[in-house]
Amino acid sequence: MMKMNILLLLSLTLFLLLISPALSLPLCTDLSAPVTHKTPLTFCNYNGSSCCDSTDDSNIRKQFESMNVSQPACASVLKSILCSRCDPFSAELFTIKTVARQVPVLCNSTVSSTNNYCETVWDTCQNVSITNSPFSPSSQGEAPTPTNSSNKLTDIWQSRSDFCNIIGGPSVNNSVCFDGKKVSLNITTNSTKSPPTGMCLEKIANGSYLDMVAHTDGSNRAFFSNQKGQVWLATIPEVGSGRGLELDESNPFLDLTDQVHFDTQFGLMSIALHPNFAQNGRFFASFNCDKTRTPSCAGRCACNSDVNCDPSKLTSDSAAQPCQYQSVVAEYSANVSSSSRASIIPTASPVEVRRILTMGLPFTSHHAGQILFGPNDGYLYFMMGDGGGGDPYNFAQNKKSLLGKIMRFDVDNIPSESEVTRLGLWGNYSIPSDNPYIEDKDLQPEIWALGLQNPWRCSFDSERPSYFMCGDVGQNDYEEVDIITKNGNYGWRVYEGTTIYTPEKSPGGNTSISSINPIFSVMGYKHKDINKNEGSASITGGFFYRSTTDPCLYGSYLYGDLYAHNLWAGVETPENSGNFTTSNVTFGCAKDSPVPCDLVPGSELPTLGYLFSYGQDNNKDVYLLSSSGVYRIVPPSRCGYTCAYESRTEGSTPAPTSPRGSSSNMLKGSCKSLLLLLLLFIGLSY
Repeated sequence: MMKMNILLLLSLTLFLLLISPALSLPLCTDLSAPVTHKTPLTFCNYNGSSCCDSTDDSNIRKQFESMNVSQPACASVLKSILCSRCDPFSAELFTIKTVARQVPVLCNSTVSSTNNYCETVWDTCQNVSITNSPFSPSSQGEAPTPTNSSNKLTDIWQSRSDFCNIIGGPSVNNSVCFDGKKVSLNITTNSTKSPPTGMCLEKIANGSYLDMVAHTDGSNRAFFSNQKGQVWLATIPEVGSGRGLELDESNPFLDLTDQVHFDTQFGLMSIALHPNFAQNGRFFASFNCDKTRTPSCAGRCACNSDVNCDPSKLTSDSAAQPCQYQSVVAEYSANVSSSSRASIIPTASPVEVRRILTMGLPFTSHHAGQILFGPNDGYLYFMMGDGGGGDPYNFAQNKKSLLGKIMRFDVDNIPSESEVTRLGLWGNYSIPSDNPYIEDKDLQPEIWALGLQNPWRCSFDSERPSYFMCGDVGQNDYEEVDIITKNGNYGWRVYEGTTIYTPEKSPGGNTSISSINPIFSVMGYKHKDINKNEGSASITGGFFYRSTTDPCLYGSYLYGDLYAHNLWAGVETPENSGNFTTSNVTFGCAKDSPVPCDLVPGSELPTLGYLFSYGQDNNKDVYLLSSSGVYRIVPPSRCGYTCAYESRTEGSTPAPTSPRGSSSNMLKGSCKSLLLLLLLFIGLSY
């Protein structure tokens, strides 16, 4: 019995370490971004960035008045608690372990009594009658207490300790709780971390690939696709092994070249694996086709009467013929059977299992096309550009158009005919029940976010999935990186960056500045400030770097320009604030690169050609996919760069370490150590 008790104690300790609180981006309870409304709130003091509008403010006032609290001090406390739903961090304050609460997590410090707001609430309101009290255990997702007609805290809860154990939460660094005021993060900034002195690359393959997706089985394999329409399953060598990418070009996993229209702006744009691909073999591709060559590819034109656009008036210089080219999302199968698994099948059938969506493109550029599955929700996200040409029809702001949007589909449930008709769906998918059209009836149901020009490469942070990052291509002046949130409006074509944009022509009308609340970018660059190649600029979005191969890059968001003379690392200071400082990163090629790098004539600097995409494998190592080949970020010392956090042993390959001062990595280390102790104890006990 003693052994079991000790084991339970150790297990509980390990569990508590594993659930140590971690911050995410400021988000509202519906997972949308807080915005600044032009009409000030009259009841709740949350003007500026807030999760409430005037209607929410009025409803909170009515709830407060219904409580009939006569004691002034308690009334003041209750008002602040109810109004905290307007706080930019309300998603964290009101949701614990996926359970929605009626009151926020009140600060309940076990370290210092100076921030124990929960005890203040108890002491102030414990003997005050509160009609329709929100403080019952059941309203916080806990088991209900026995029926009691009283609505005083002292009659609902046995003690202040019981009350704060349920209503309260930690008030320490890296946690979010409510202390009576707008949440202000008490986080040590990482401003002492110097920008990296340089990014070291090794080239592991020649060949031009447009997309890369890690296999879902956790192995060292990944899928690579090219713009022509071919997909390969490749084995990735270990860092420092001296080997190149193992990829058999003569044996593609999937060949769609007969279906794909390949040109400068067209092709196989993206691939995605179903989260359960290793079991079900479901494979998705986003590509362009030509309806004059393949009539079966034709779909509804994105220029139509619903969005005030007449296809017959599209000029010949913007499209060969109205919506001749299409954007397609289709599903294929690796033919998993009961006796085999997708993880060992080398090919997939080029015959579509299901056409998810087909959309005719009014112009020949800015149609993005990336697809990826959300890590938490399992839904398929589809990025679509505005069509190009400065968006003359204002598609990006038109809520009835799917152009200039990020869409979100449920591809696990086939819609009924009545649902397709009722919602006017464009293809064979269902609509997730929490898509923002539920709150905004003007939106098409597929839309997750709007106001984008050409979202070129998006990713979810592997450590903080609420950070959904997209690089959005600019027009004349500015390239940007956005944090995408539910129903977020990113300003285009009203704004380019933070500057008001004036279109050359606007047959589709304009959107007034006062009618939108744009979410501006968190990173970006002006065309005039970069070393441009061929007189152009176009952003390529990347990833948060979460590998320890280069510990000085850890936690940085990496992105670059298509023309590959500029790479950036964005550091968030403080963490989880949404405030980024960017630095231009010098990059070099390791002299022992498995495949020799192409160098700029007369120098030792690598020339990447065009930077198409970034990729990430199951070890979180990051790759650059360019027109000249596949490059991987490796330890900085291999290029002669200095990183204070990189440890190495004489004569051996550099051994990366976690960044100094990273609480999340320290936590992981503590958990691993405790787990080893726990397993050792179990072994000794039995």
